[in-house]
Amino acid sequence: MGDSGPPWRADCSRCAALCCVAPAFAVSADFAIDKPAGRPCPHLAEDLRCSIHEVLRPSGFVGCAVYDCFGAGQHVTQVVFGGRDWRSAPELAGSMFAVLPVVRALHELAWLTQTAGGLTLDPDQRATLDAGLVRVERLSAGDAESLLALDVDALRRELNPVLSAISHAVRTAARARPADRRGALLVGASLRRADLQAANLRGAVLVGADLRLADLRLADLTGADLRGALVHGADLRGALFLTPAQLQATIGDDGTRLSVALERPAHWGPAPLPDTRRGAGPGPLVSRLRRGRRPGS
Repeated sequence: MGDSGPPWRADCSRCAALCCVAPAFAVSADFAIDKPAGRPCPHLAEDLRCSIHEVLRPSGFVGCAVYDCFGAGQHVTQVVFGGRDWRSAPELAGSMFAVLPVVRALHELAWLTQTAGGLTLDPDQRATLDAGLVRVERLSAGDAESLLALDVDALRRELNPVLSAISHAVRTAARARPADRRGALLVGASLRRADLQAANLRGAVLVGADLRLADLRLADLTGADLRGALVHGADLRGALFLTPAQLQATIGDDGTRLSVALERPAHWGPAPLPDTRRGAGPGPLVSRLRRGRRPGS
């Protein structure tokens, strides 16, 4: 991709704070303020760093804490625009902001494809994945004009069935009839101790769900919304396509079991929640969403 270091890992030191300017924020459980697209966040400092980065969560900016550009920020800044930025070259601002979500989508597809390549595959699957990764990398290397002309949704529709088929093969090899909860609406659901091993949870909405002590080994979590989900003591080892951003959106503890490749979020607690009774009620995020309140209010 032309970047140094892991190509899918964000490097804010080589970006121009694009995620703090390009997207719009709306007051919600994820953001404490309204911010229109293209306007710098009021917490953006002169050095293009977040002035409240260390206290994003208690300040009501959970959405910022869990955001992951998959390395798109530095790629847009350093590769597509040659190290220029929207502040010193304001005429580029519109193009930079528009290119960011395109490159992010491409990098996420590349990450998913590369992650799938680490699974046990047959020769045809591996050849298809290798070709897909090469194609995504080639498209990401384009200039601003070519990137803005891309139909990213069409590319997703092309690659997602391949990734889904690989997931199905891996999961059914581990379990004959894994649960299929694809796209399920499970906001605040009580799934404590649930047996979800090898389950299909692609696109499931698990906001504030109680997944404490649940078995999620080899569960496919592609695109699952895990904001505020309780995963204390849950077993997430081998969970398929679980991104660092998804993990950052959860609430867990030292008892949560993870694959070696995943980094334990810093905000997780050292011990399980004191109330582990069934039916203890919805988590704090769900309660705030139901009352229309944001964190800290």
